[in-house]
Amino acid sequence: MDSATPNSREIQAAFAEYDRRETISNFKVACIIGMILMPAGVILDNAVYPRLAAQFLKLRFLNSALIGAFLTLLLTPLGRKYYRLLGITLFMLPASFMAWMIYASPEGAASPYYAGLNLVLLVLAFVLHWTFRESLSAAVLVLGLYLAAALFHHGAVRPEDRGVFTNNIYFLVLTGVIVAAGSYFHSKSRFGEFAFRYQLDKQNQVLASTIEQLKEAETQLVQSEKLASLGRMSAGIIHEINNPLNFATTGLFTLRNKGKYFTPEQRKDYQEVLKDVEEGINRVKNIVSDLRMFTHPDTESREQVEISEIVAAGLRFLSNEWKDKVRIEQVLVERQTIWANKNKMIHVVVNLLQNALDALKMKVFEGEQPTIWLESRMEKDKSIFVVRDNGAGIAPEHLDKIFDPFYTTKDVGEGMGLGLSICYRIVQQCDGRISVRTERGKFSEFTLEFQTKG
Repeated sequence: MDSATPNSREIQAAFAEYDRRETISNFKVACIIGMILMPAGVILDNAVYPRLAAQFLKLRFLNSALIGAFLTLLLTPLGRKYYRLLGITLFMLPASFMAWMIYASPEGAASPYYAGLNLVLLVLAFVLHWTFRESLSAAVLVLGLYLAAALFHHGAVRPEDRGVFTNNIYFLVLTGVIVAAGSYFHSKSRFGEFAFRYQLDKQNQVLASTIEQLKEAETQLVQSEKLASLGRMSAGIIHEINNPLNFATTGLFTLRNKGKYFTPEQRKDYQEVLKDVEEGINRVKNIVSDLRMFTHPDTESREQVEISEIVAAGLRFLSNEWKDKVRIEQVLVERQTIWANKNKMIHVVVNLLQNALDALKMKVFEGEQPTIWLESRMEKDKSIFVVRDNGAGIAPEHLDKIFDPFYTTKDVGEGMGLGLSICYRIVQQCDGRISVRTERGKFSEFTLEFQTKG
């Protein structure tokens, strides 16, 4: 079965919960209507049975009070659990009182109040969404109540009332059949409509998820193509840069050997100049090495990677954004490793550093310096790496969504919301875990946990 198509049990369970909520809501309305309309029936009592009106009014108020107690019970956990049983109980309250009024009236079986039983049966059957069994049970109870009221009135039905008695029974039975049949088809129609909407909602959710995945895949394909193009272009650039670098390195070696012919005073300045030139050349070599590695097509292999190396590479990539602007504090365990893909982990570190730098730009600093802390530590068989900044922090309403694809709080054109989602996926692919702690206006801290061995 397609995962997008819910099975019968799932739909039935969802419908049961939907029916419970809707029926309980209707129960409340039915209770309130009953509490109001029962005492209002005193107008009819005064017109039909003026001598019994006062007595009937007391019964009506008692009935309203019992319906109120029923409503209170319905609002309890026990009432919500057995709401179906309470539906029949609610029906029995006004029906029983109507039957007693028929019994107490002078006409007995011929009392026009039998119509009240029909009304109660019809209204509650559809307001409370009774099932076929519940409607049939209610119809049988109504008929039983009327028969009891008629037969116990003066011990029997008077001969002159037998025609009306037969007529009333006929219409009560007919109403019961109509209510039971209507409930059957109504219940079937409600379930069919719910099942259709439920399946449609499920398919819409799957469709929305698929569209989101396609968008992410499209973005990744575009990014991959860009990286592939960058890789092809950088290969030529790297080759062109390496040649003069090799010449410069050879020339430095020659110049260093020539330094022995200088006087001690000249040699000191000479060696310092050579040292500066050598450091510059080595820096260019490191940048070229990072570029070659970052654009290398092999992104699936995993190895023991030193955290200090990927941090150094990430800082070099973003050096123009943080040097002389942000203080970097590093507390890294020497030669601490993680089992991961080096290229991908540099990508993760660059993203986390870039987010930290963006957070620092969003805050006005007073009495403190913009700072990023980079820390690593060992915990049993885990390698922990932490990136923390004292920037603007993350708002609570955004915290649960920051790893979702395309979710971003940046302005249009400043980000697509893929950075952290990519980091999340990369860390998971390396059997790691990424989590975040933050306090609005104070700090954000991302923690990466990895197994030390593959």
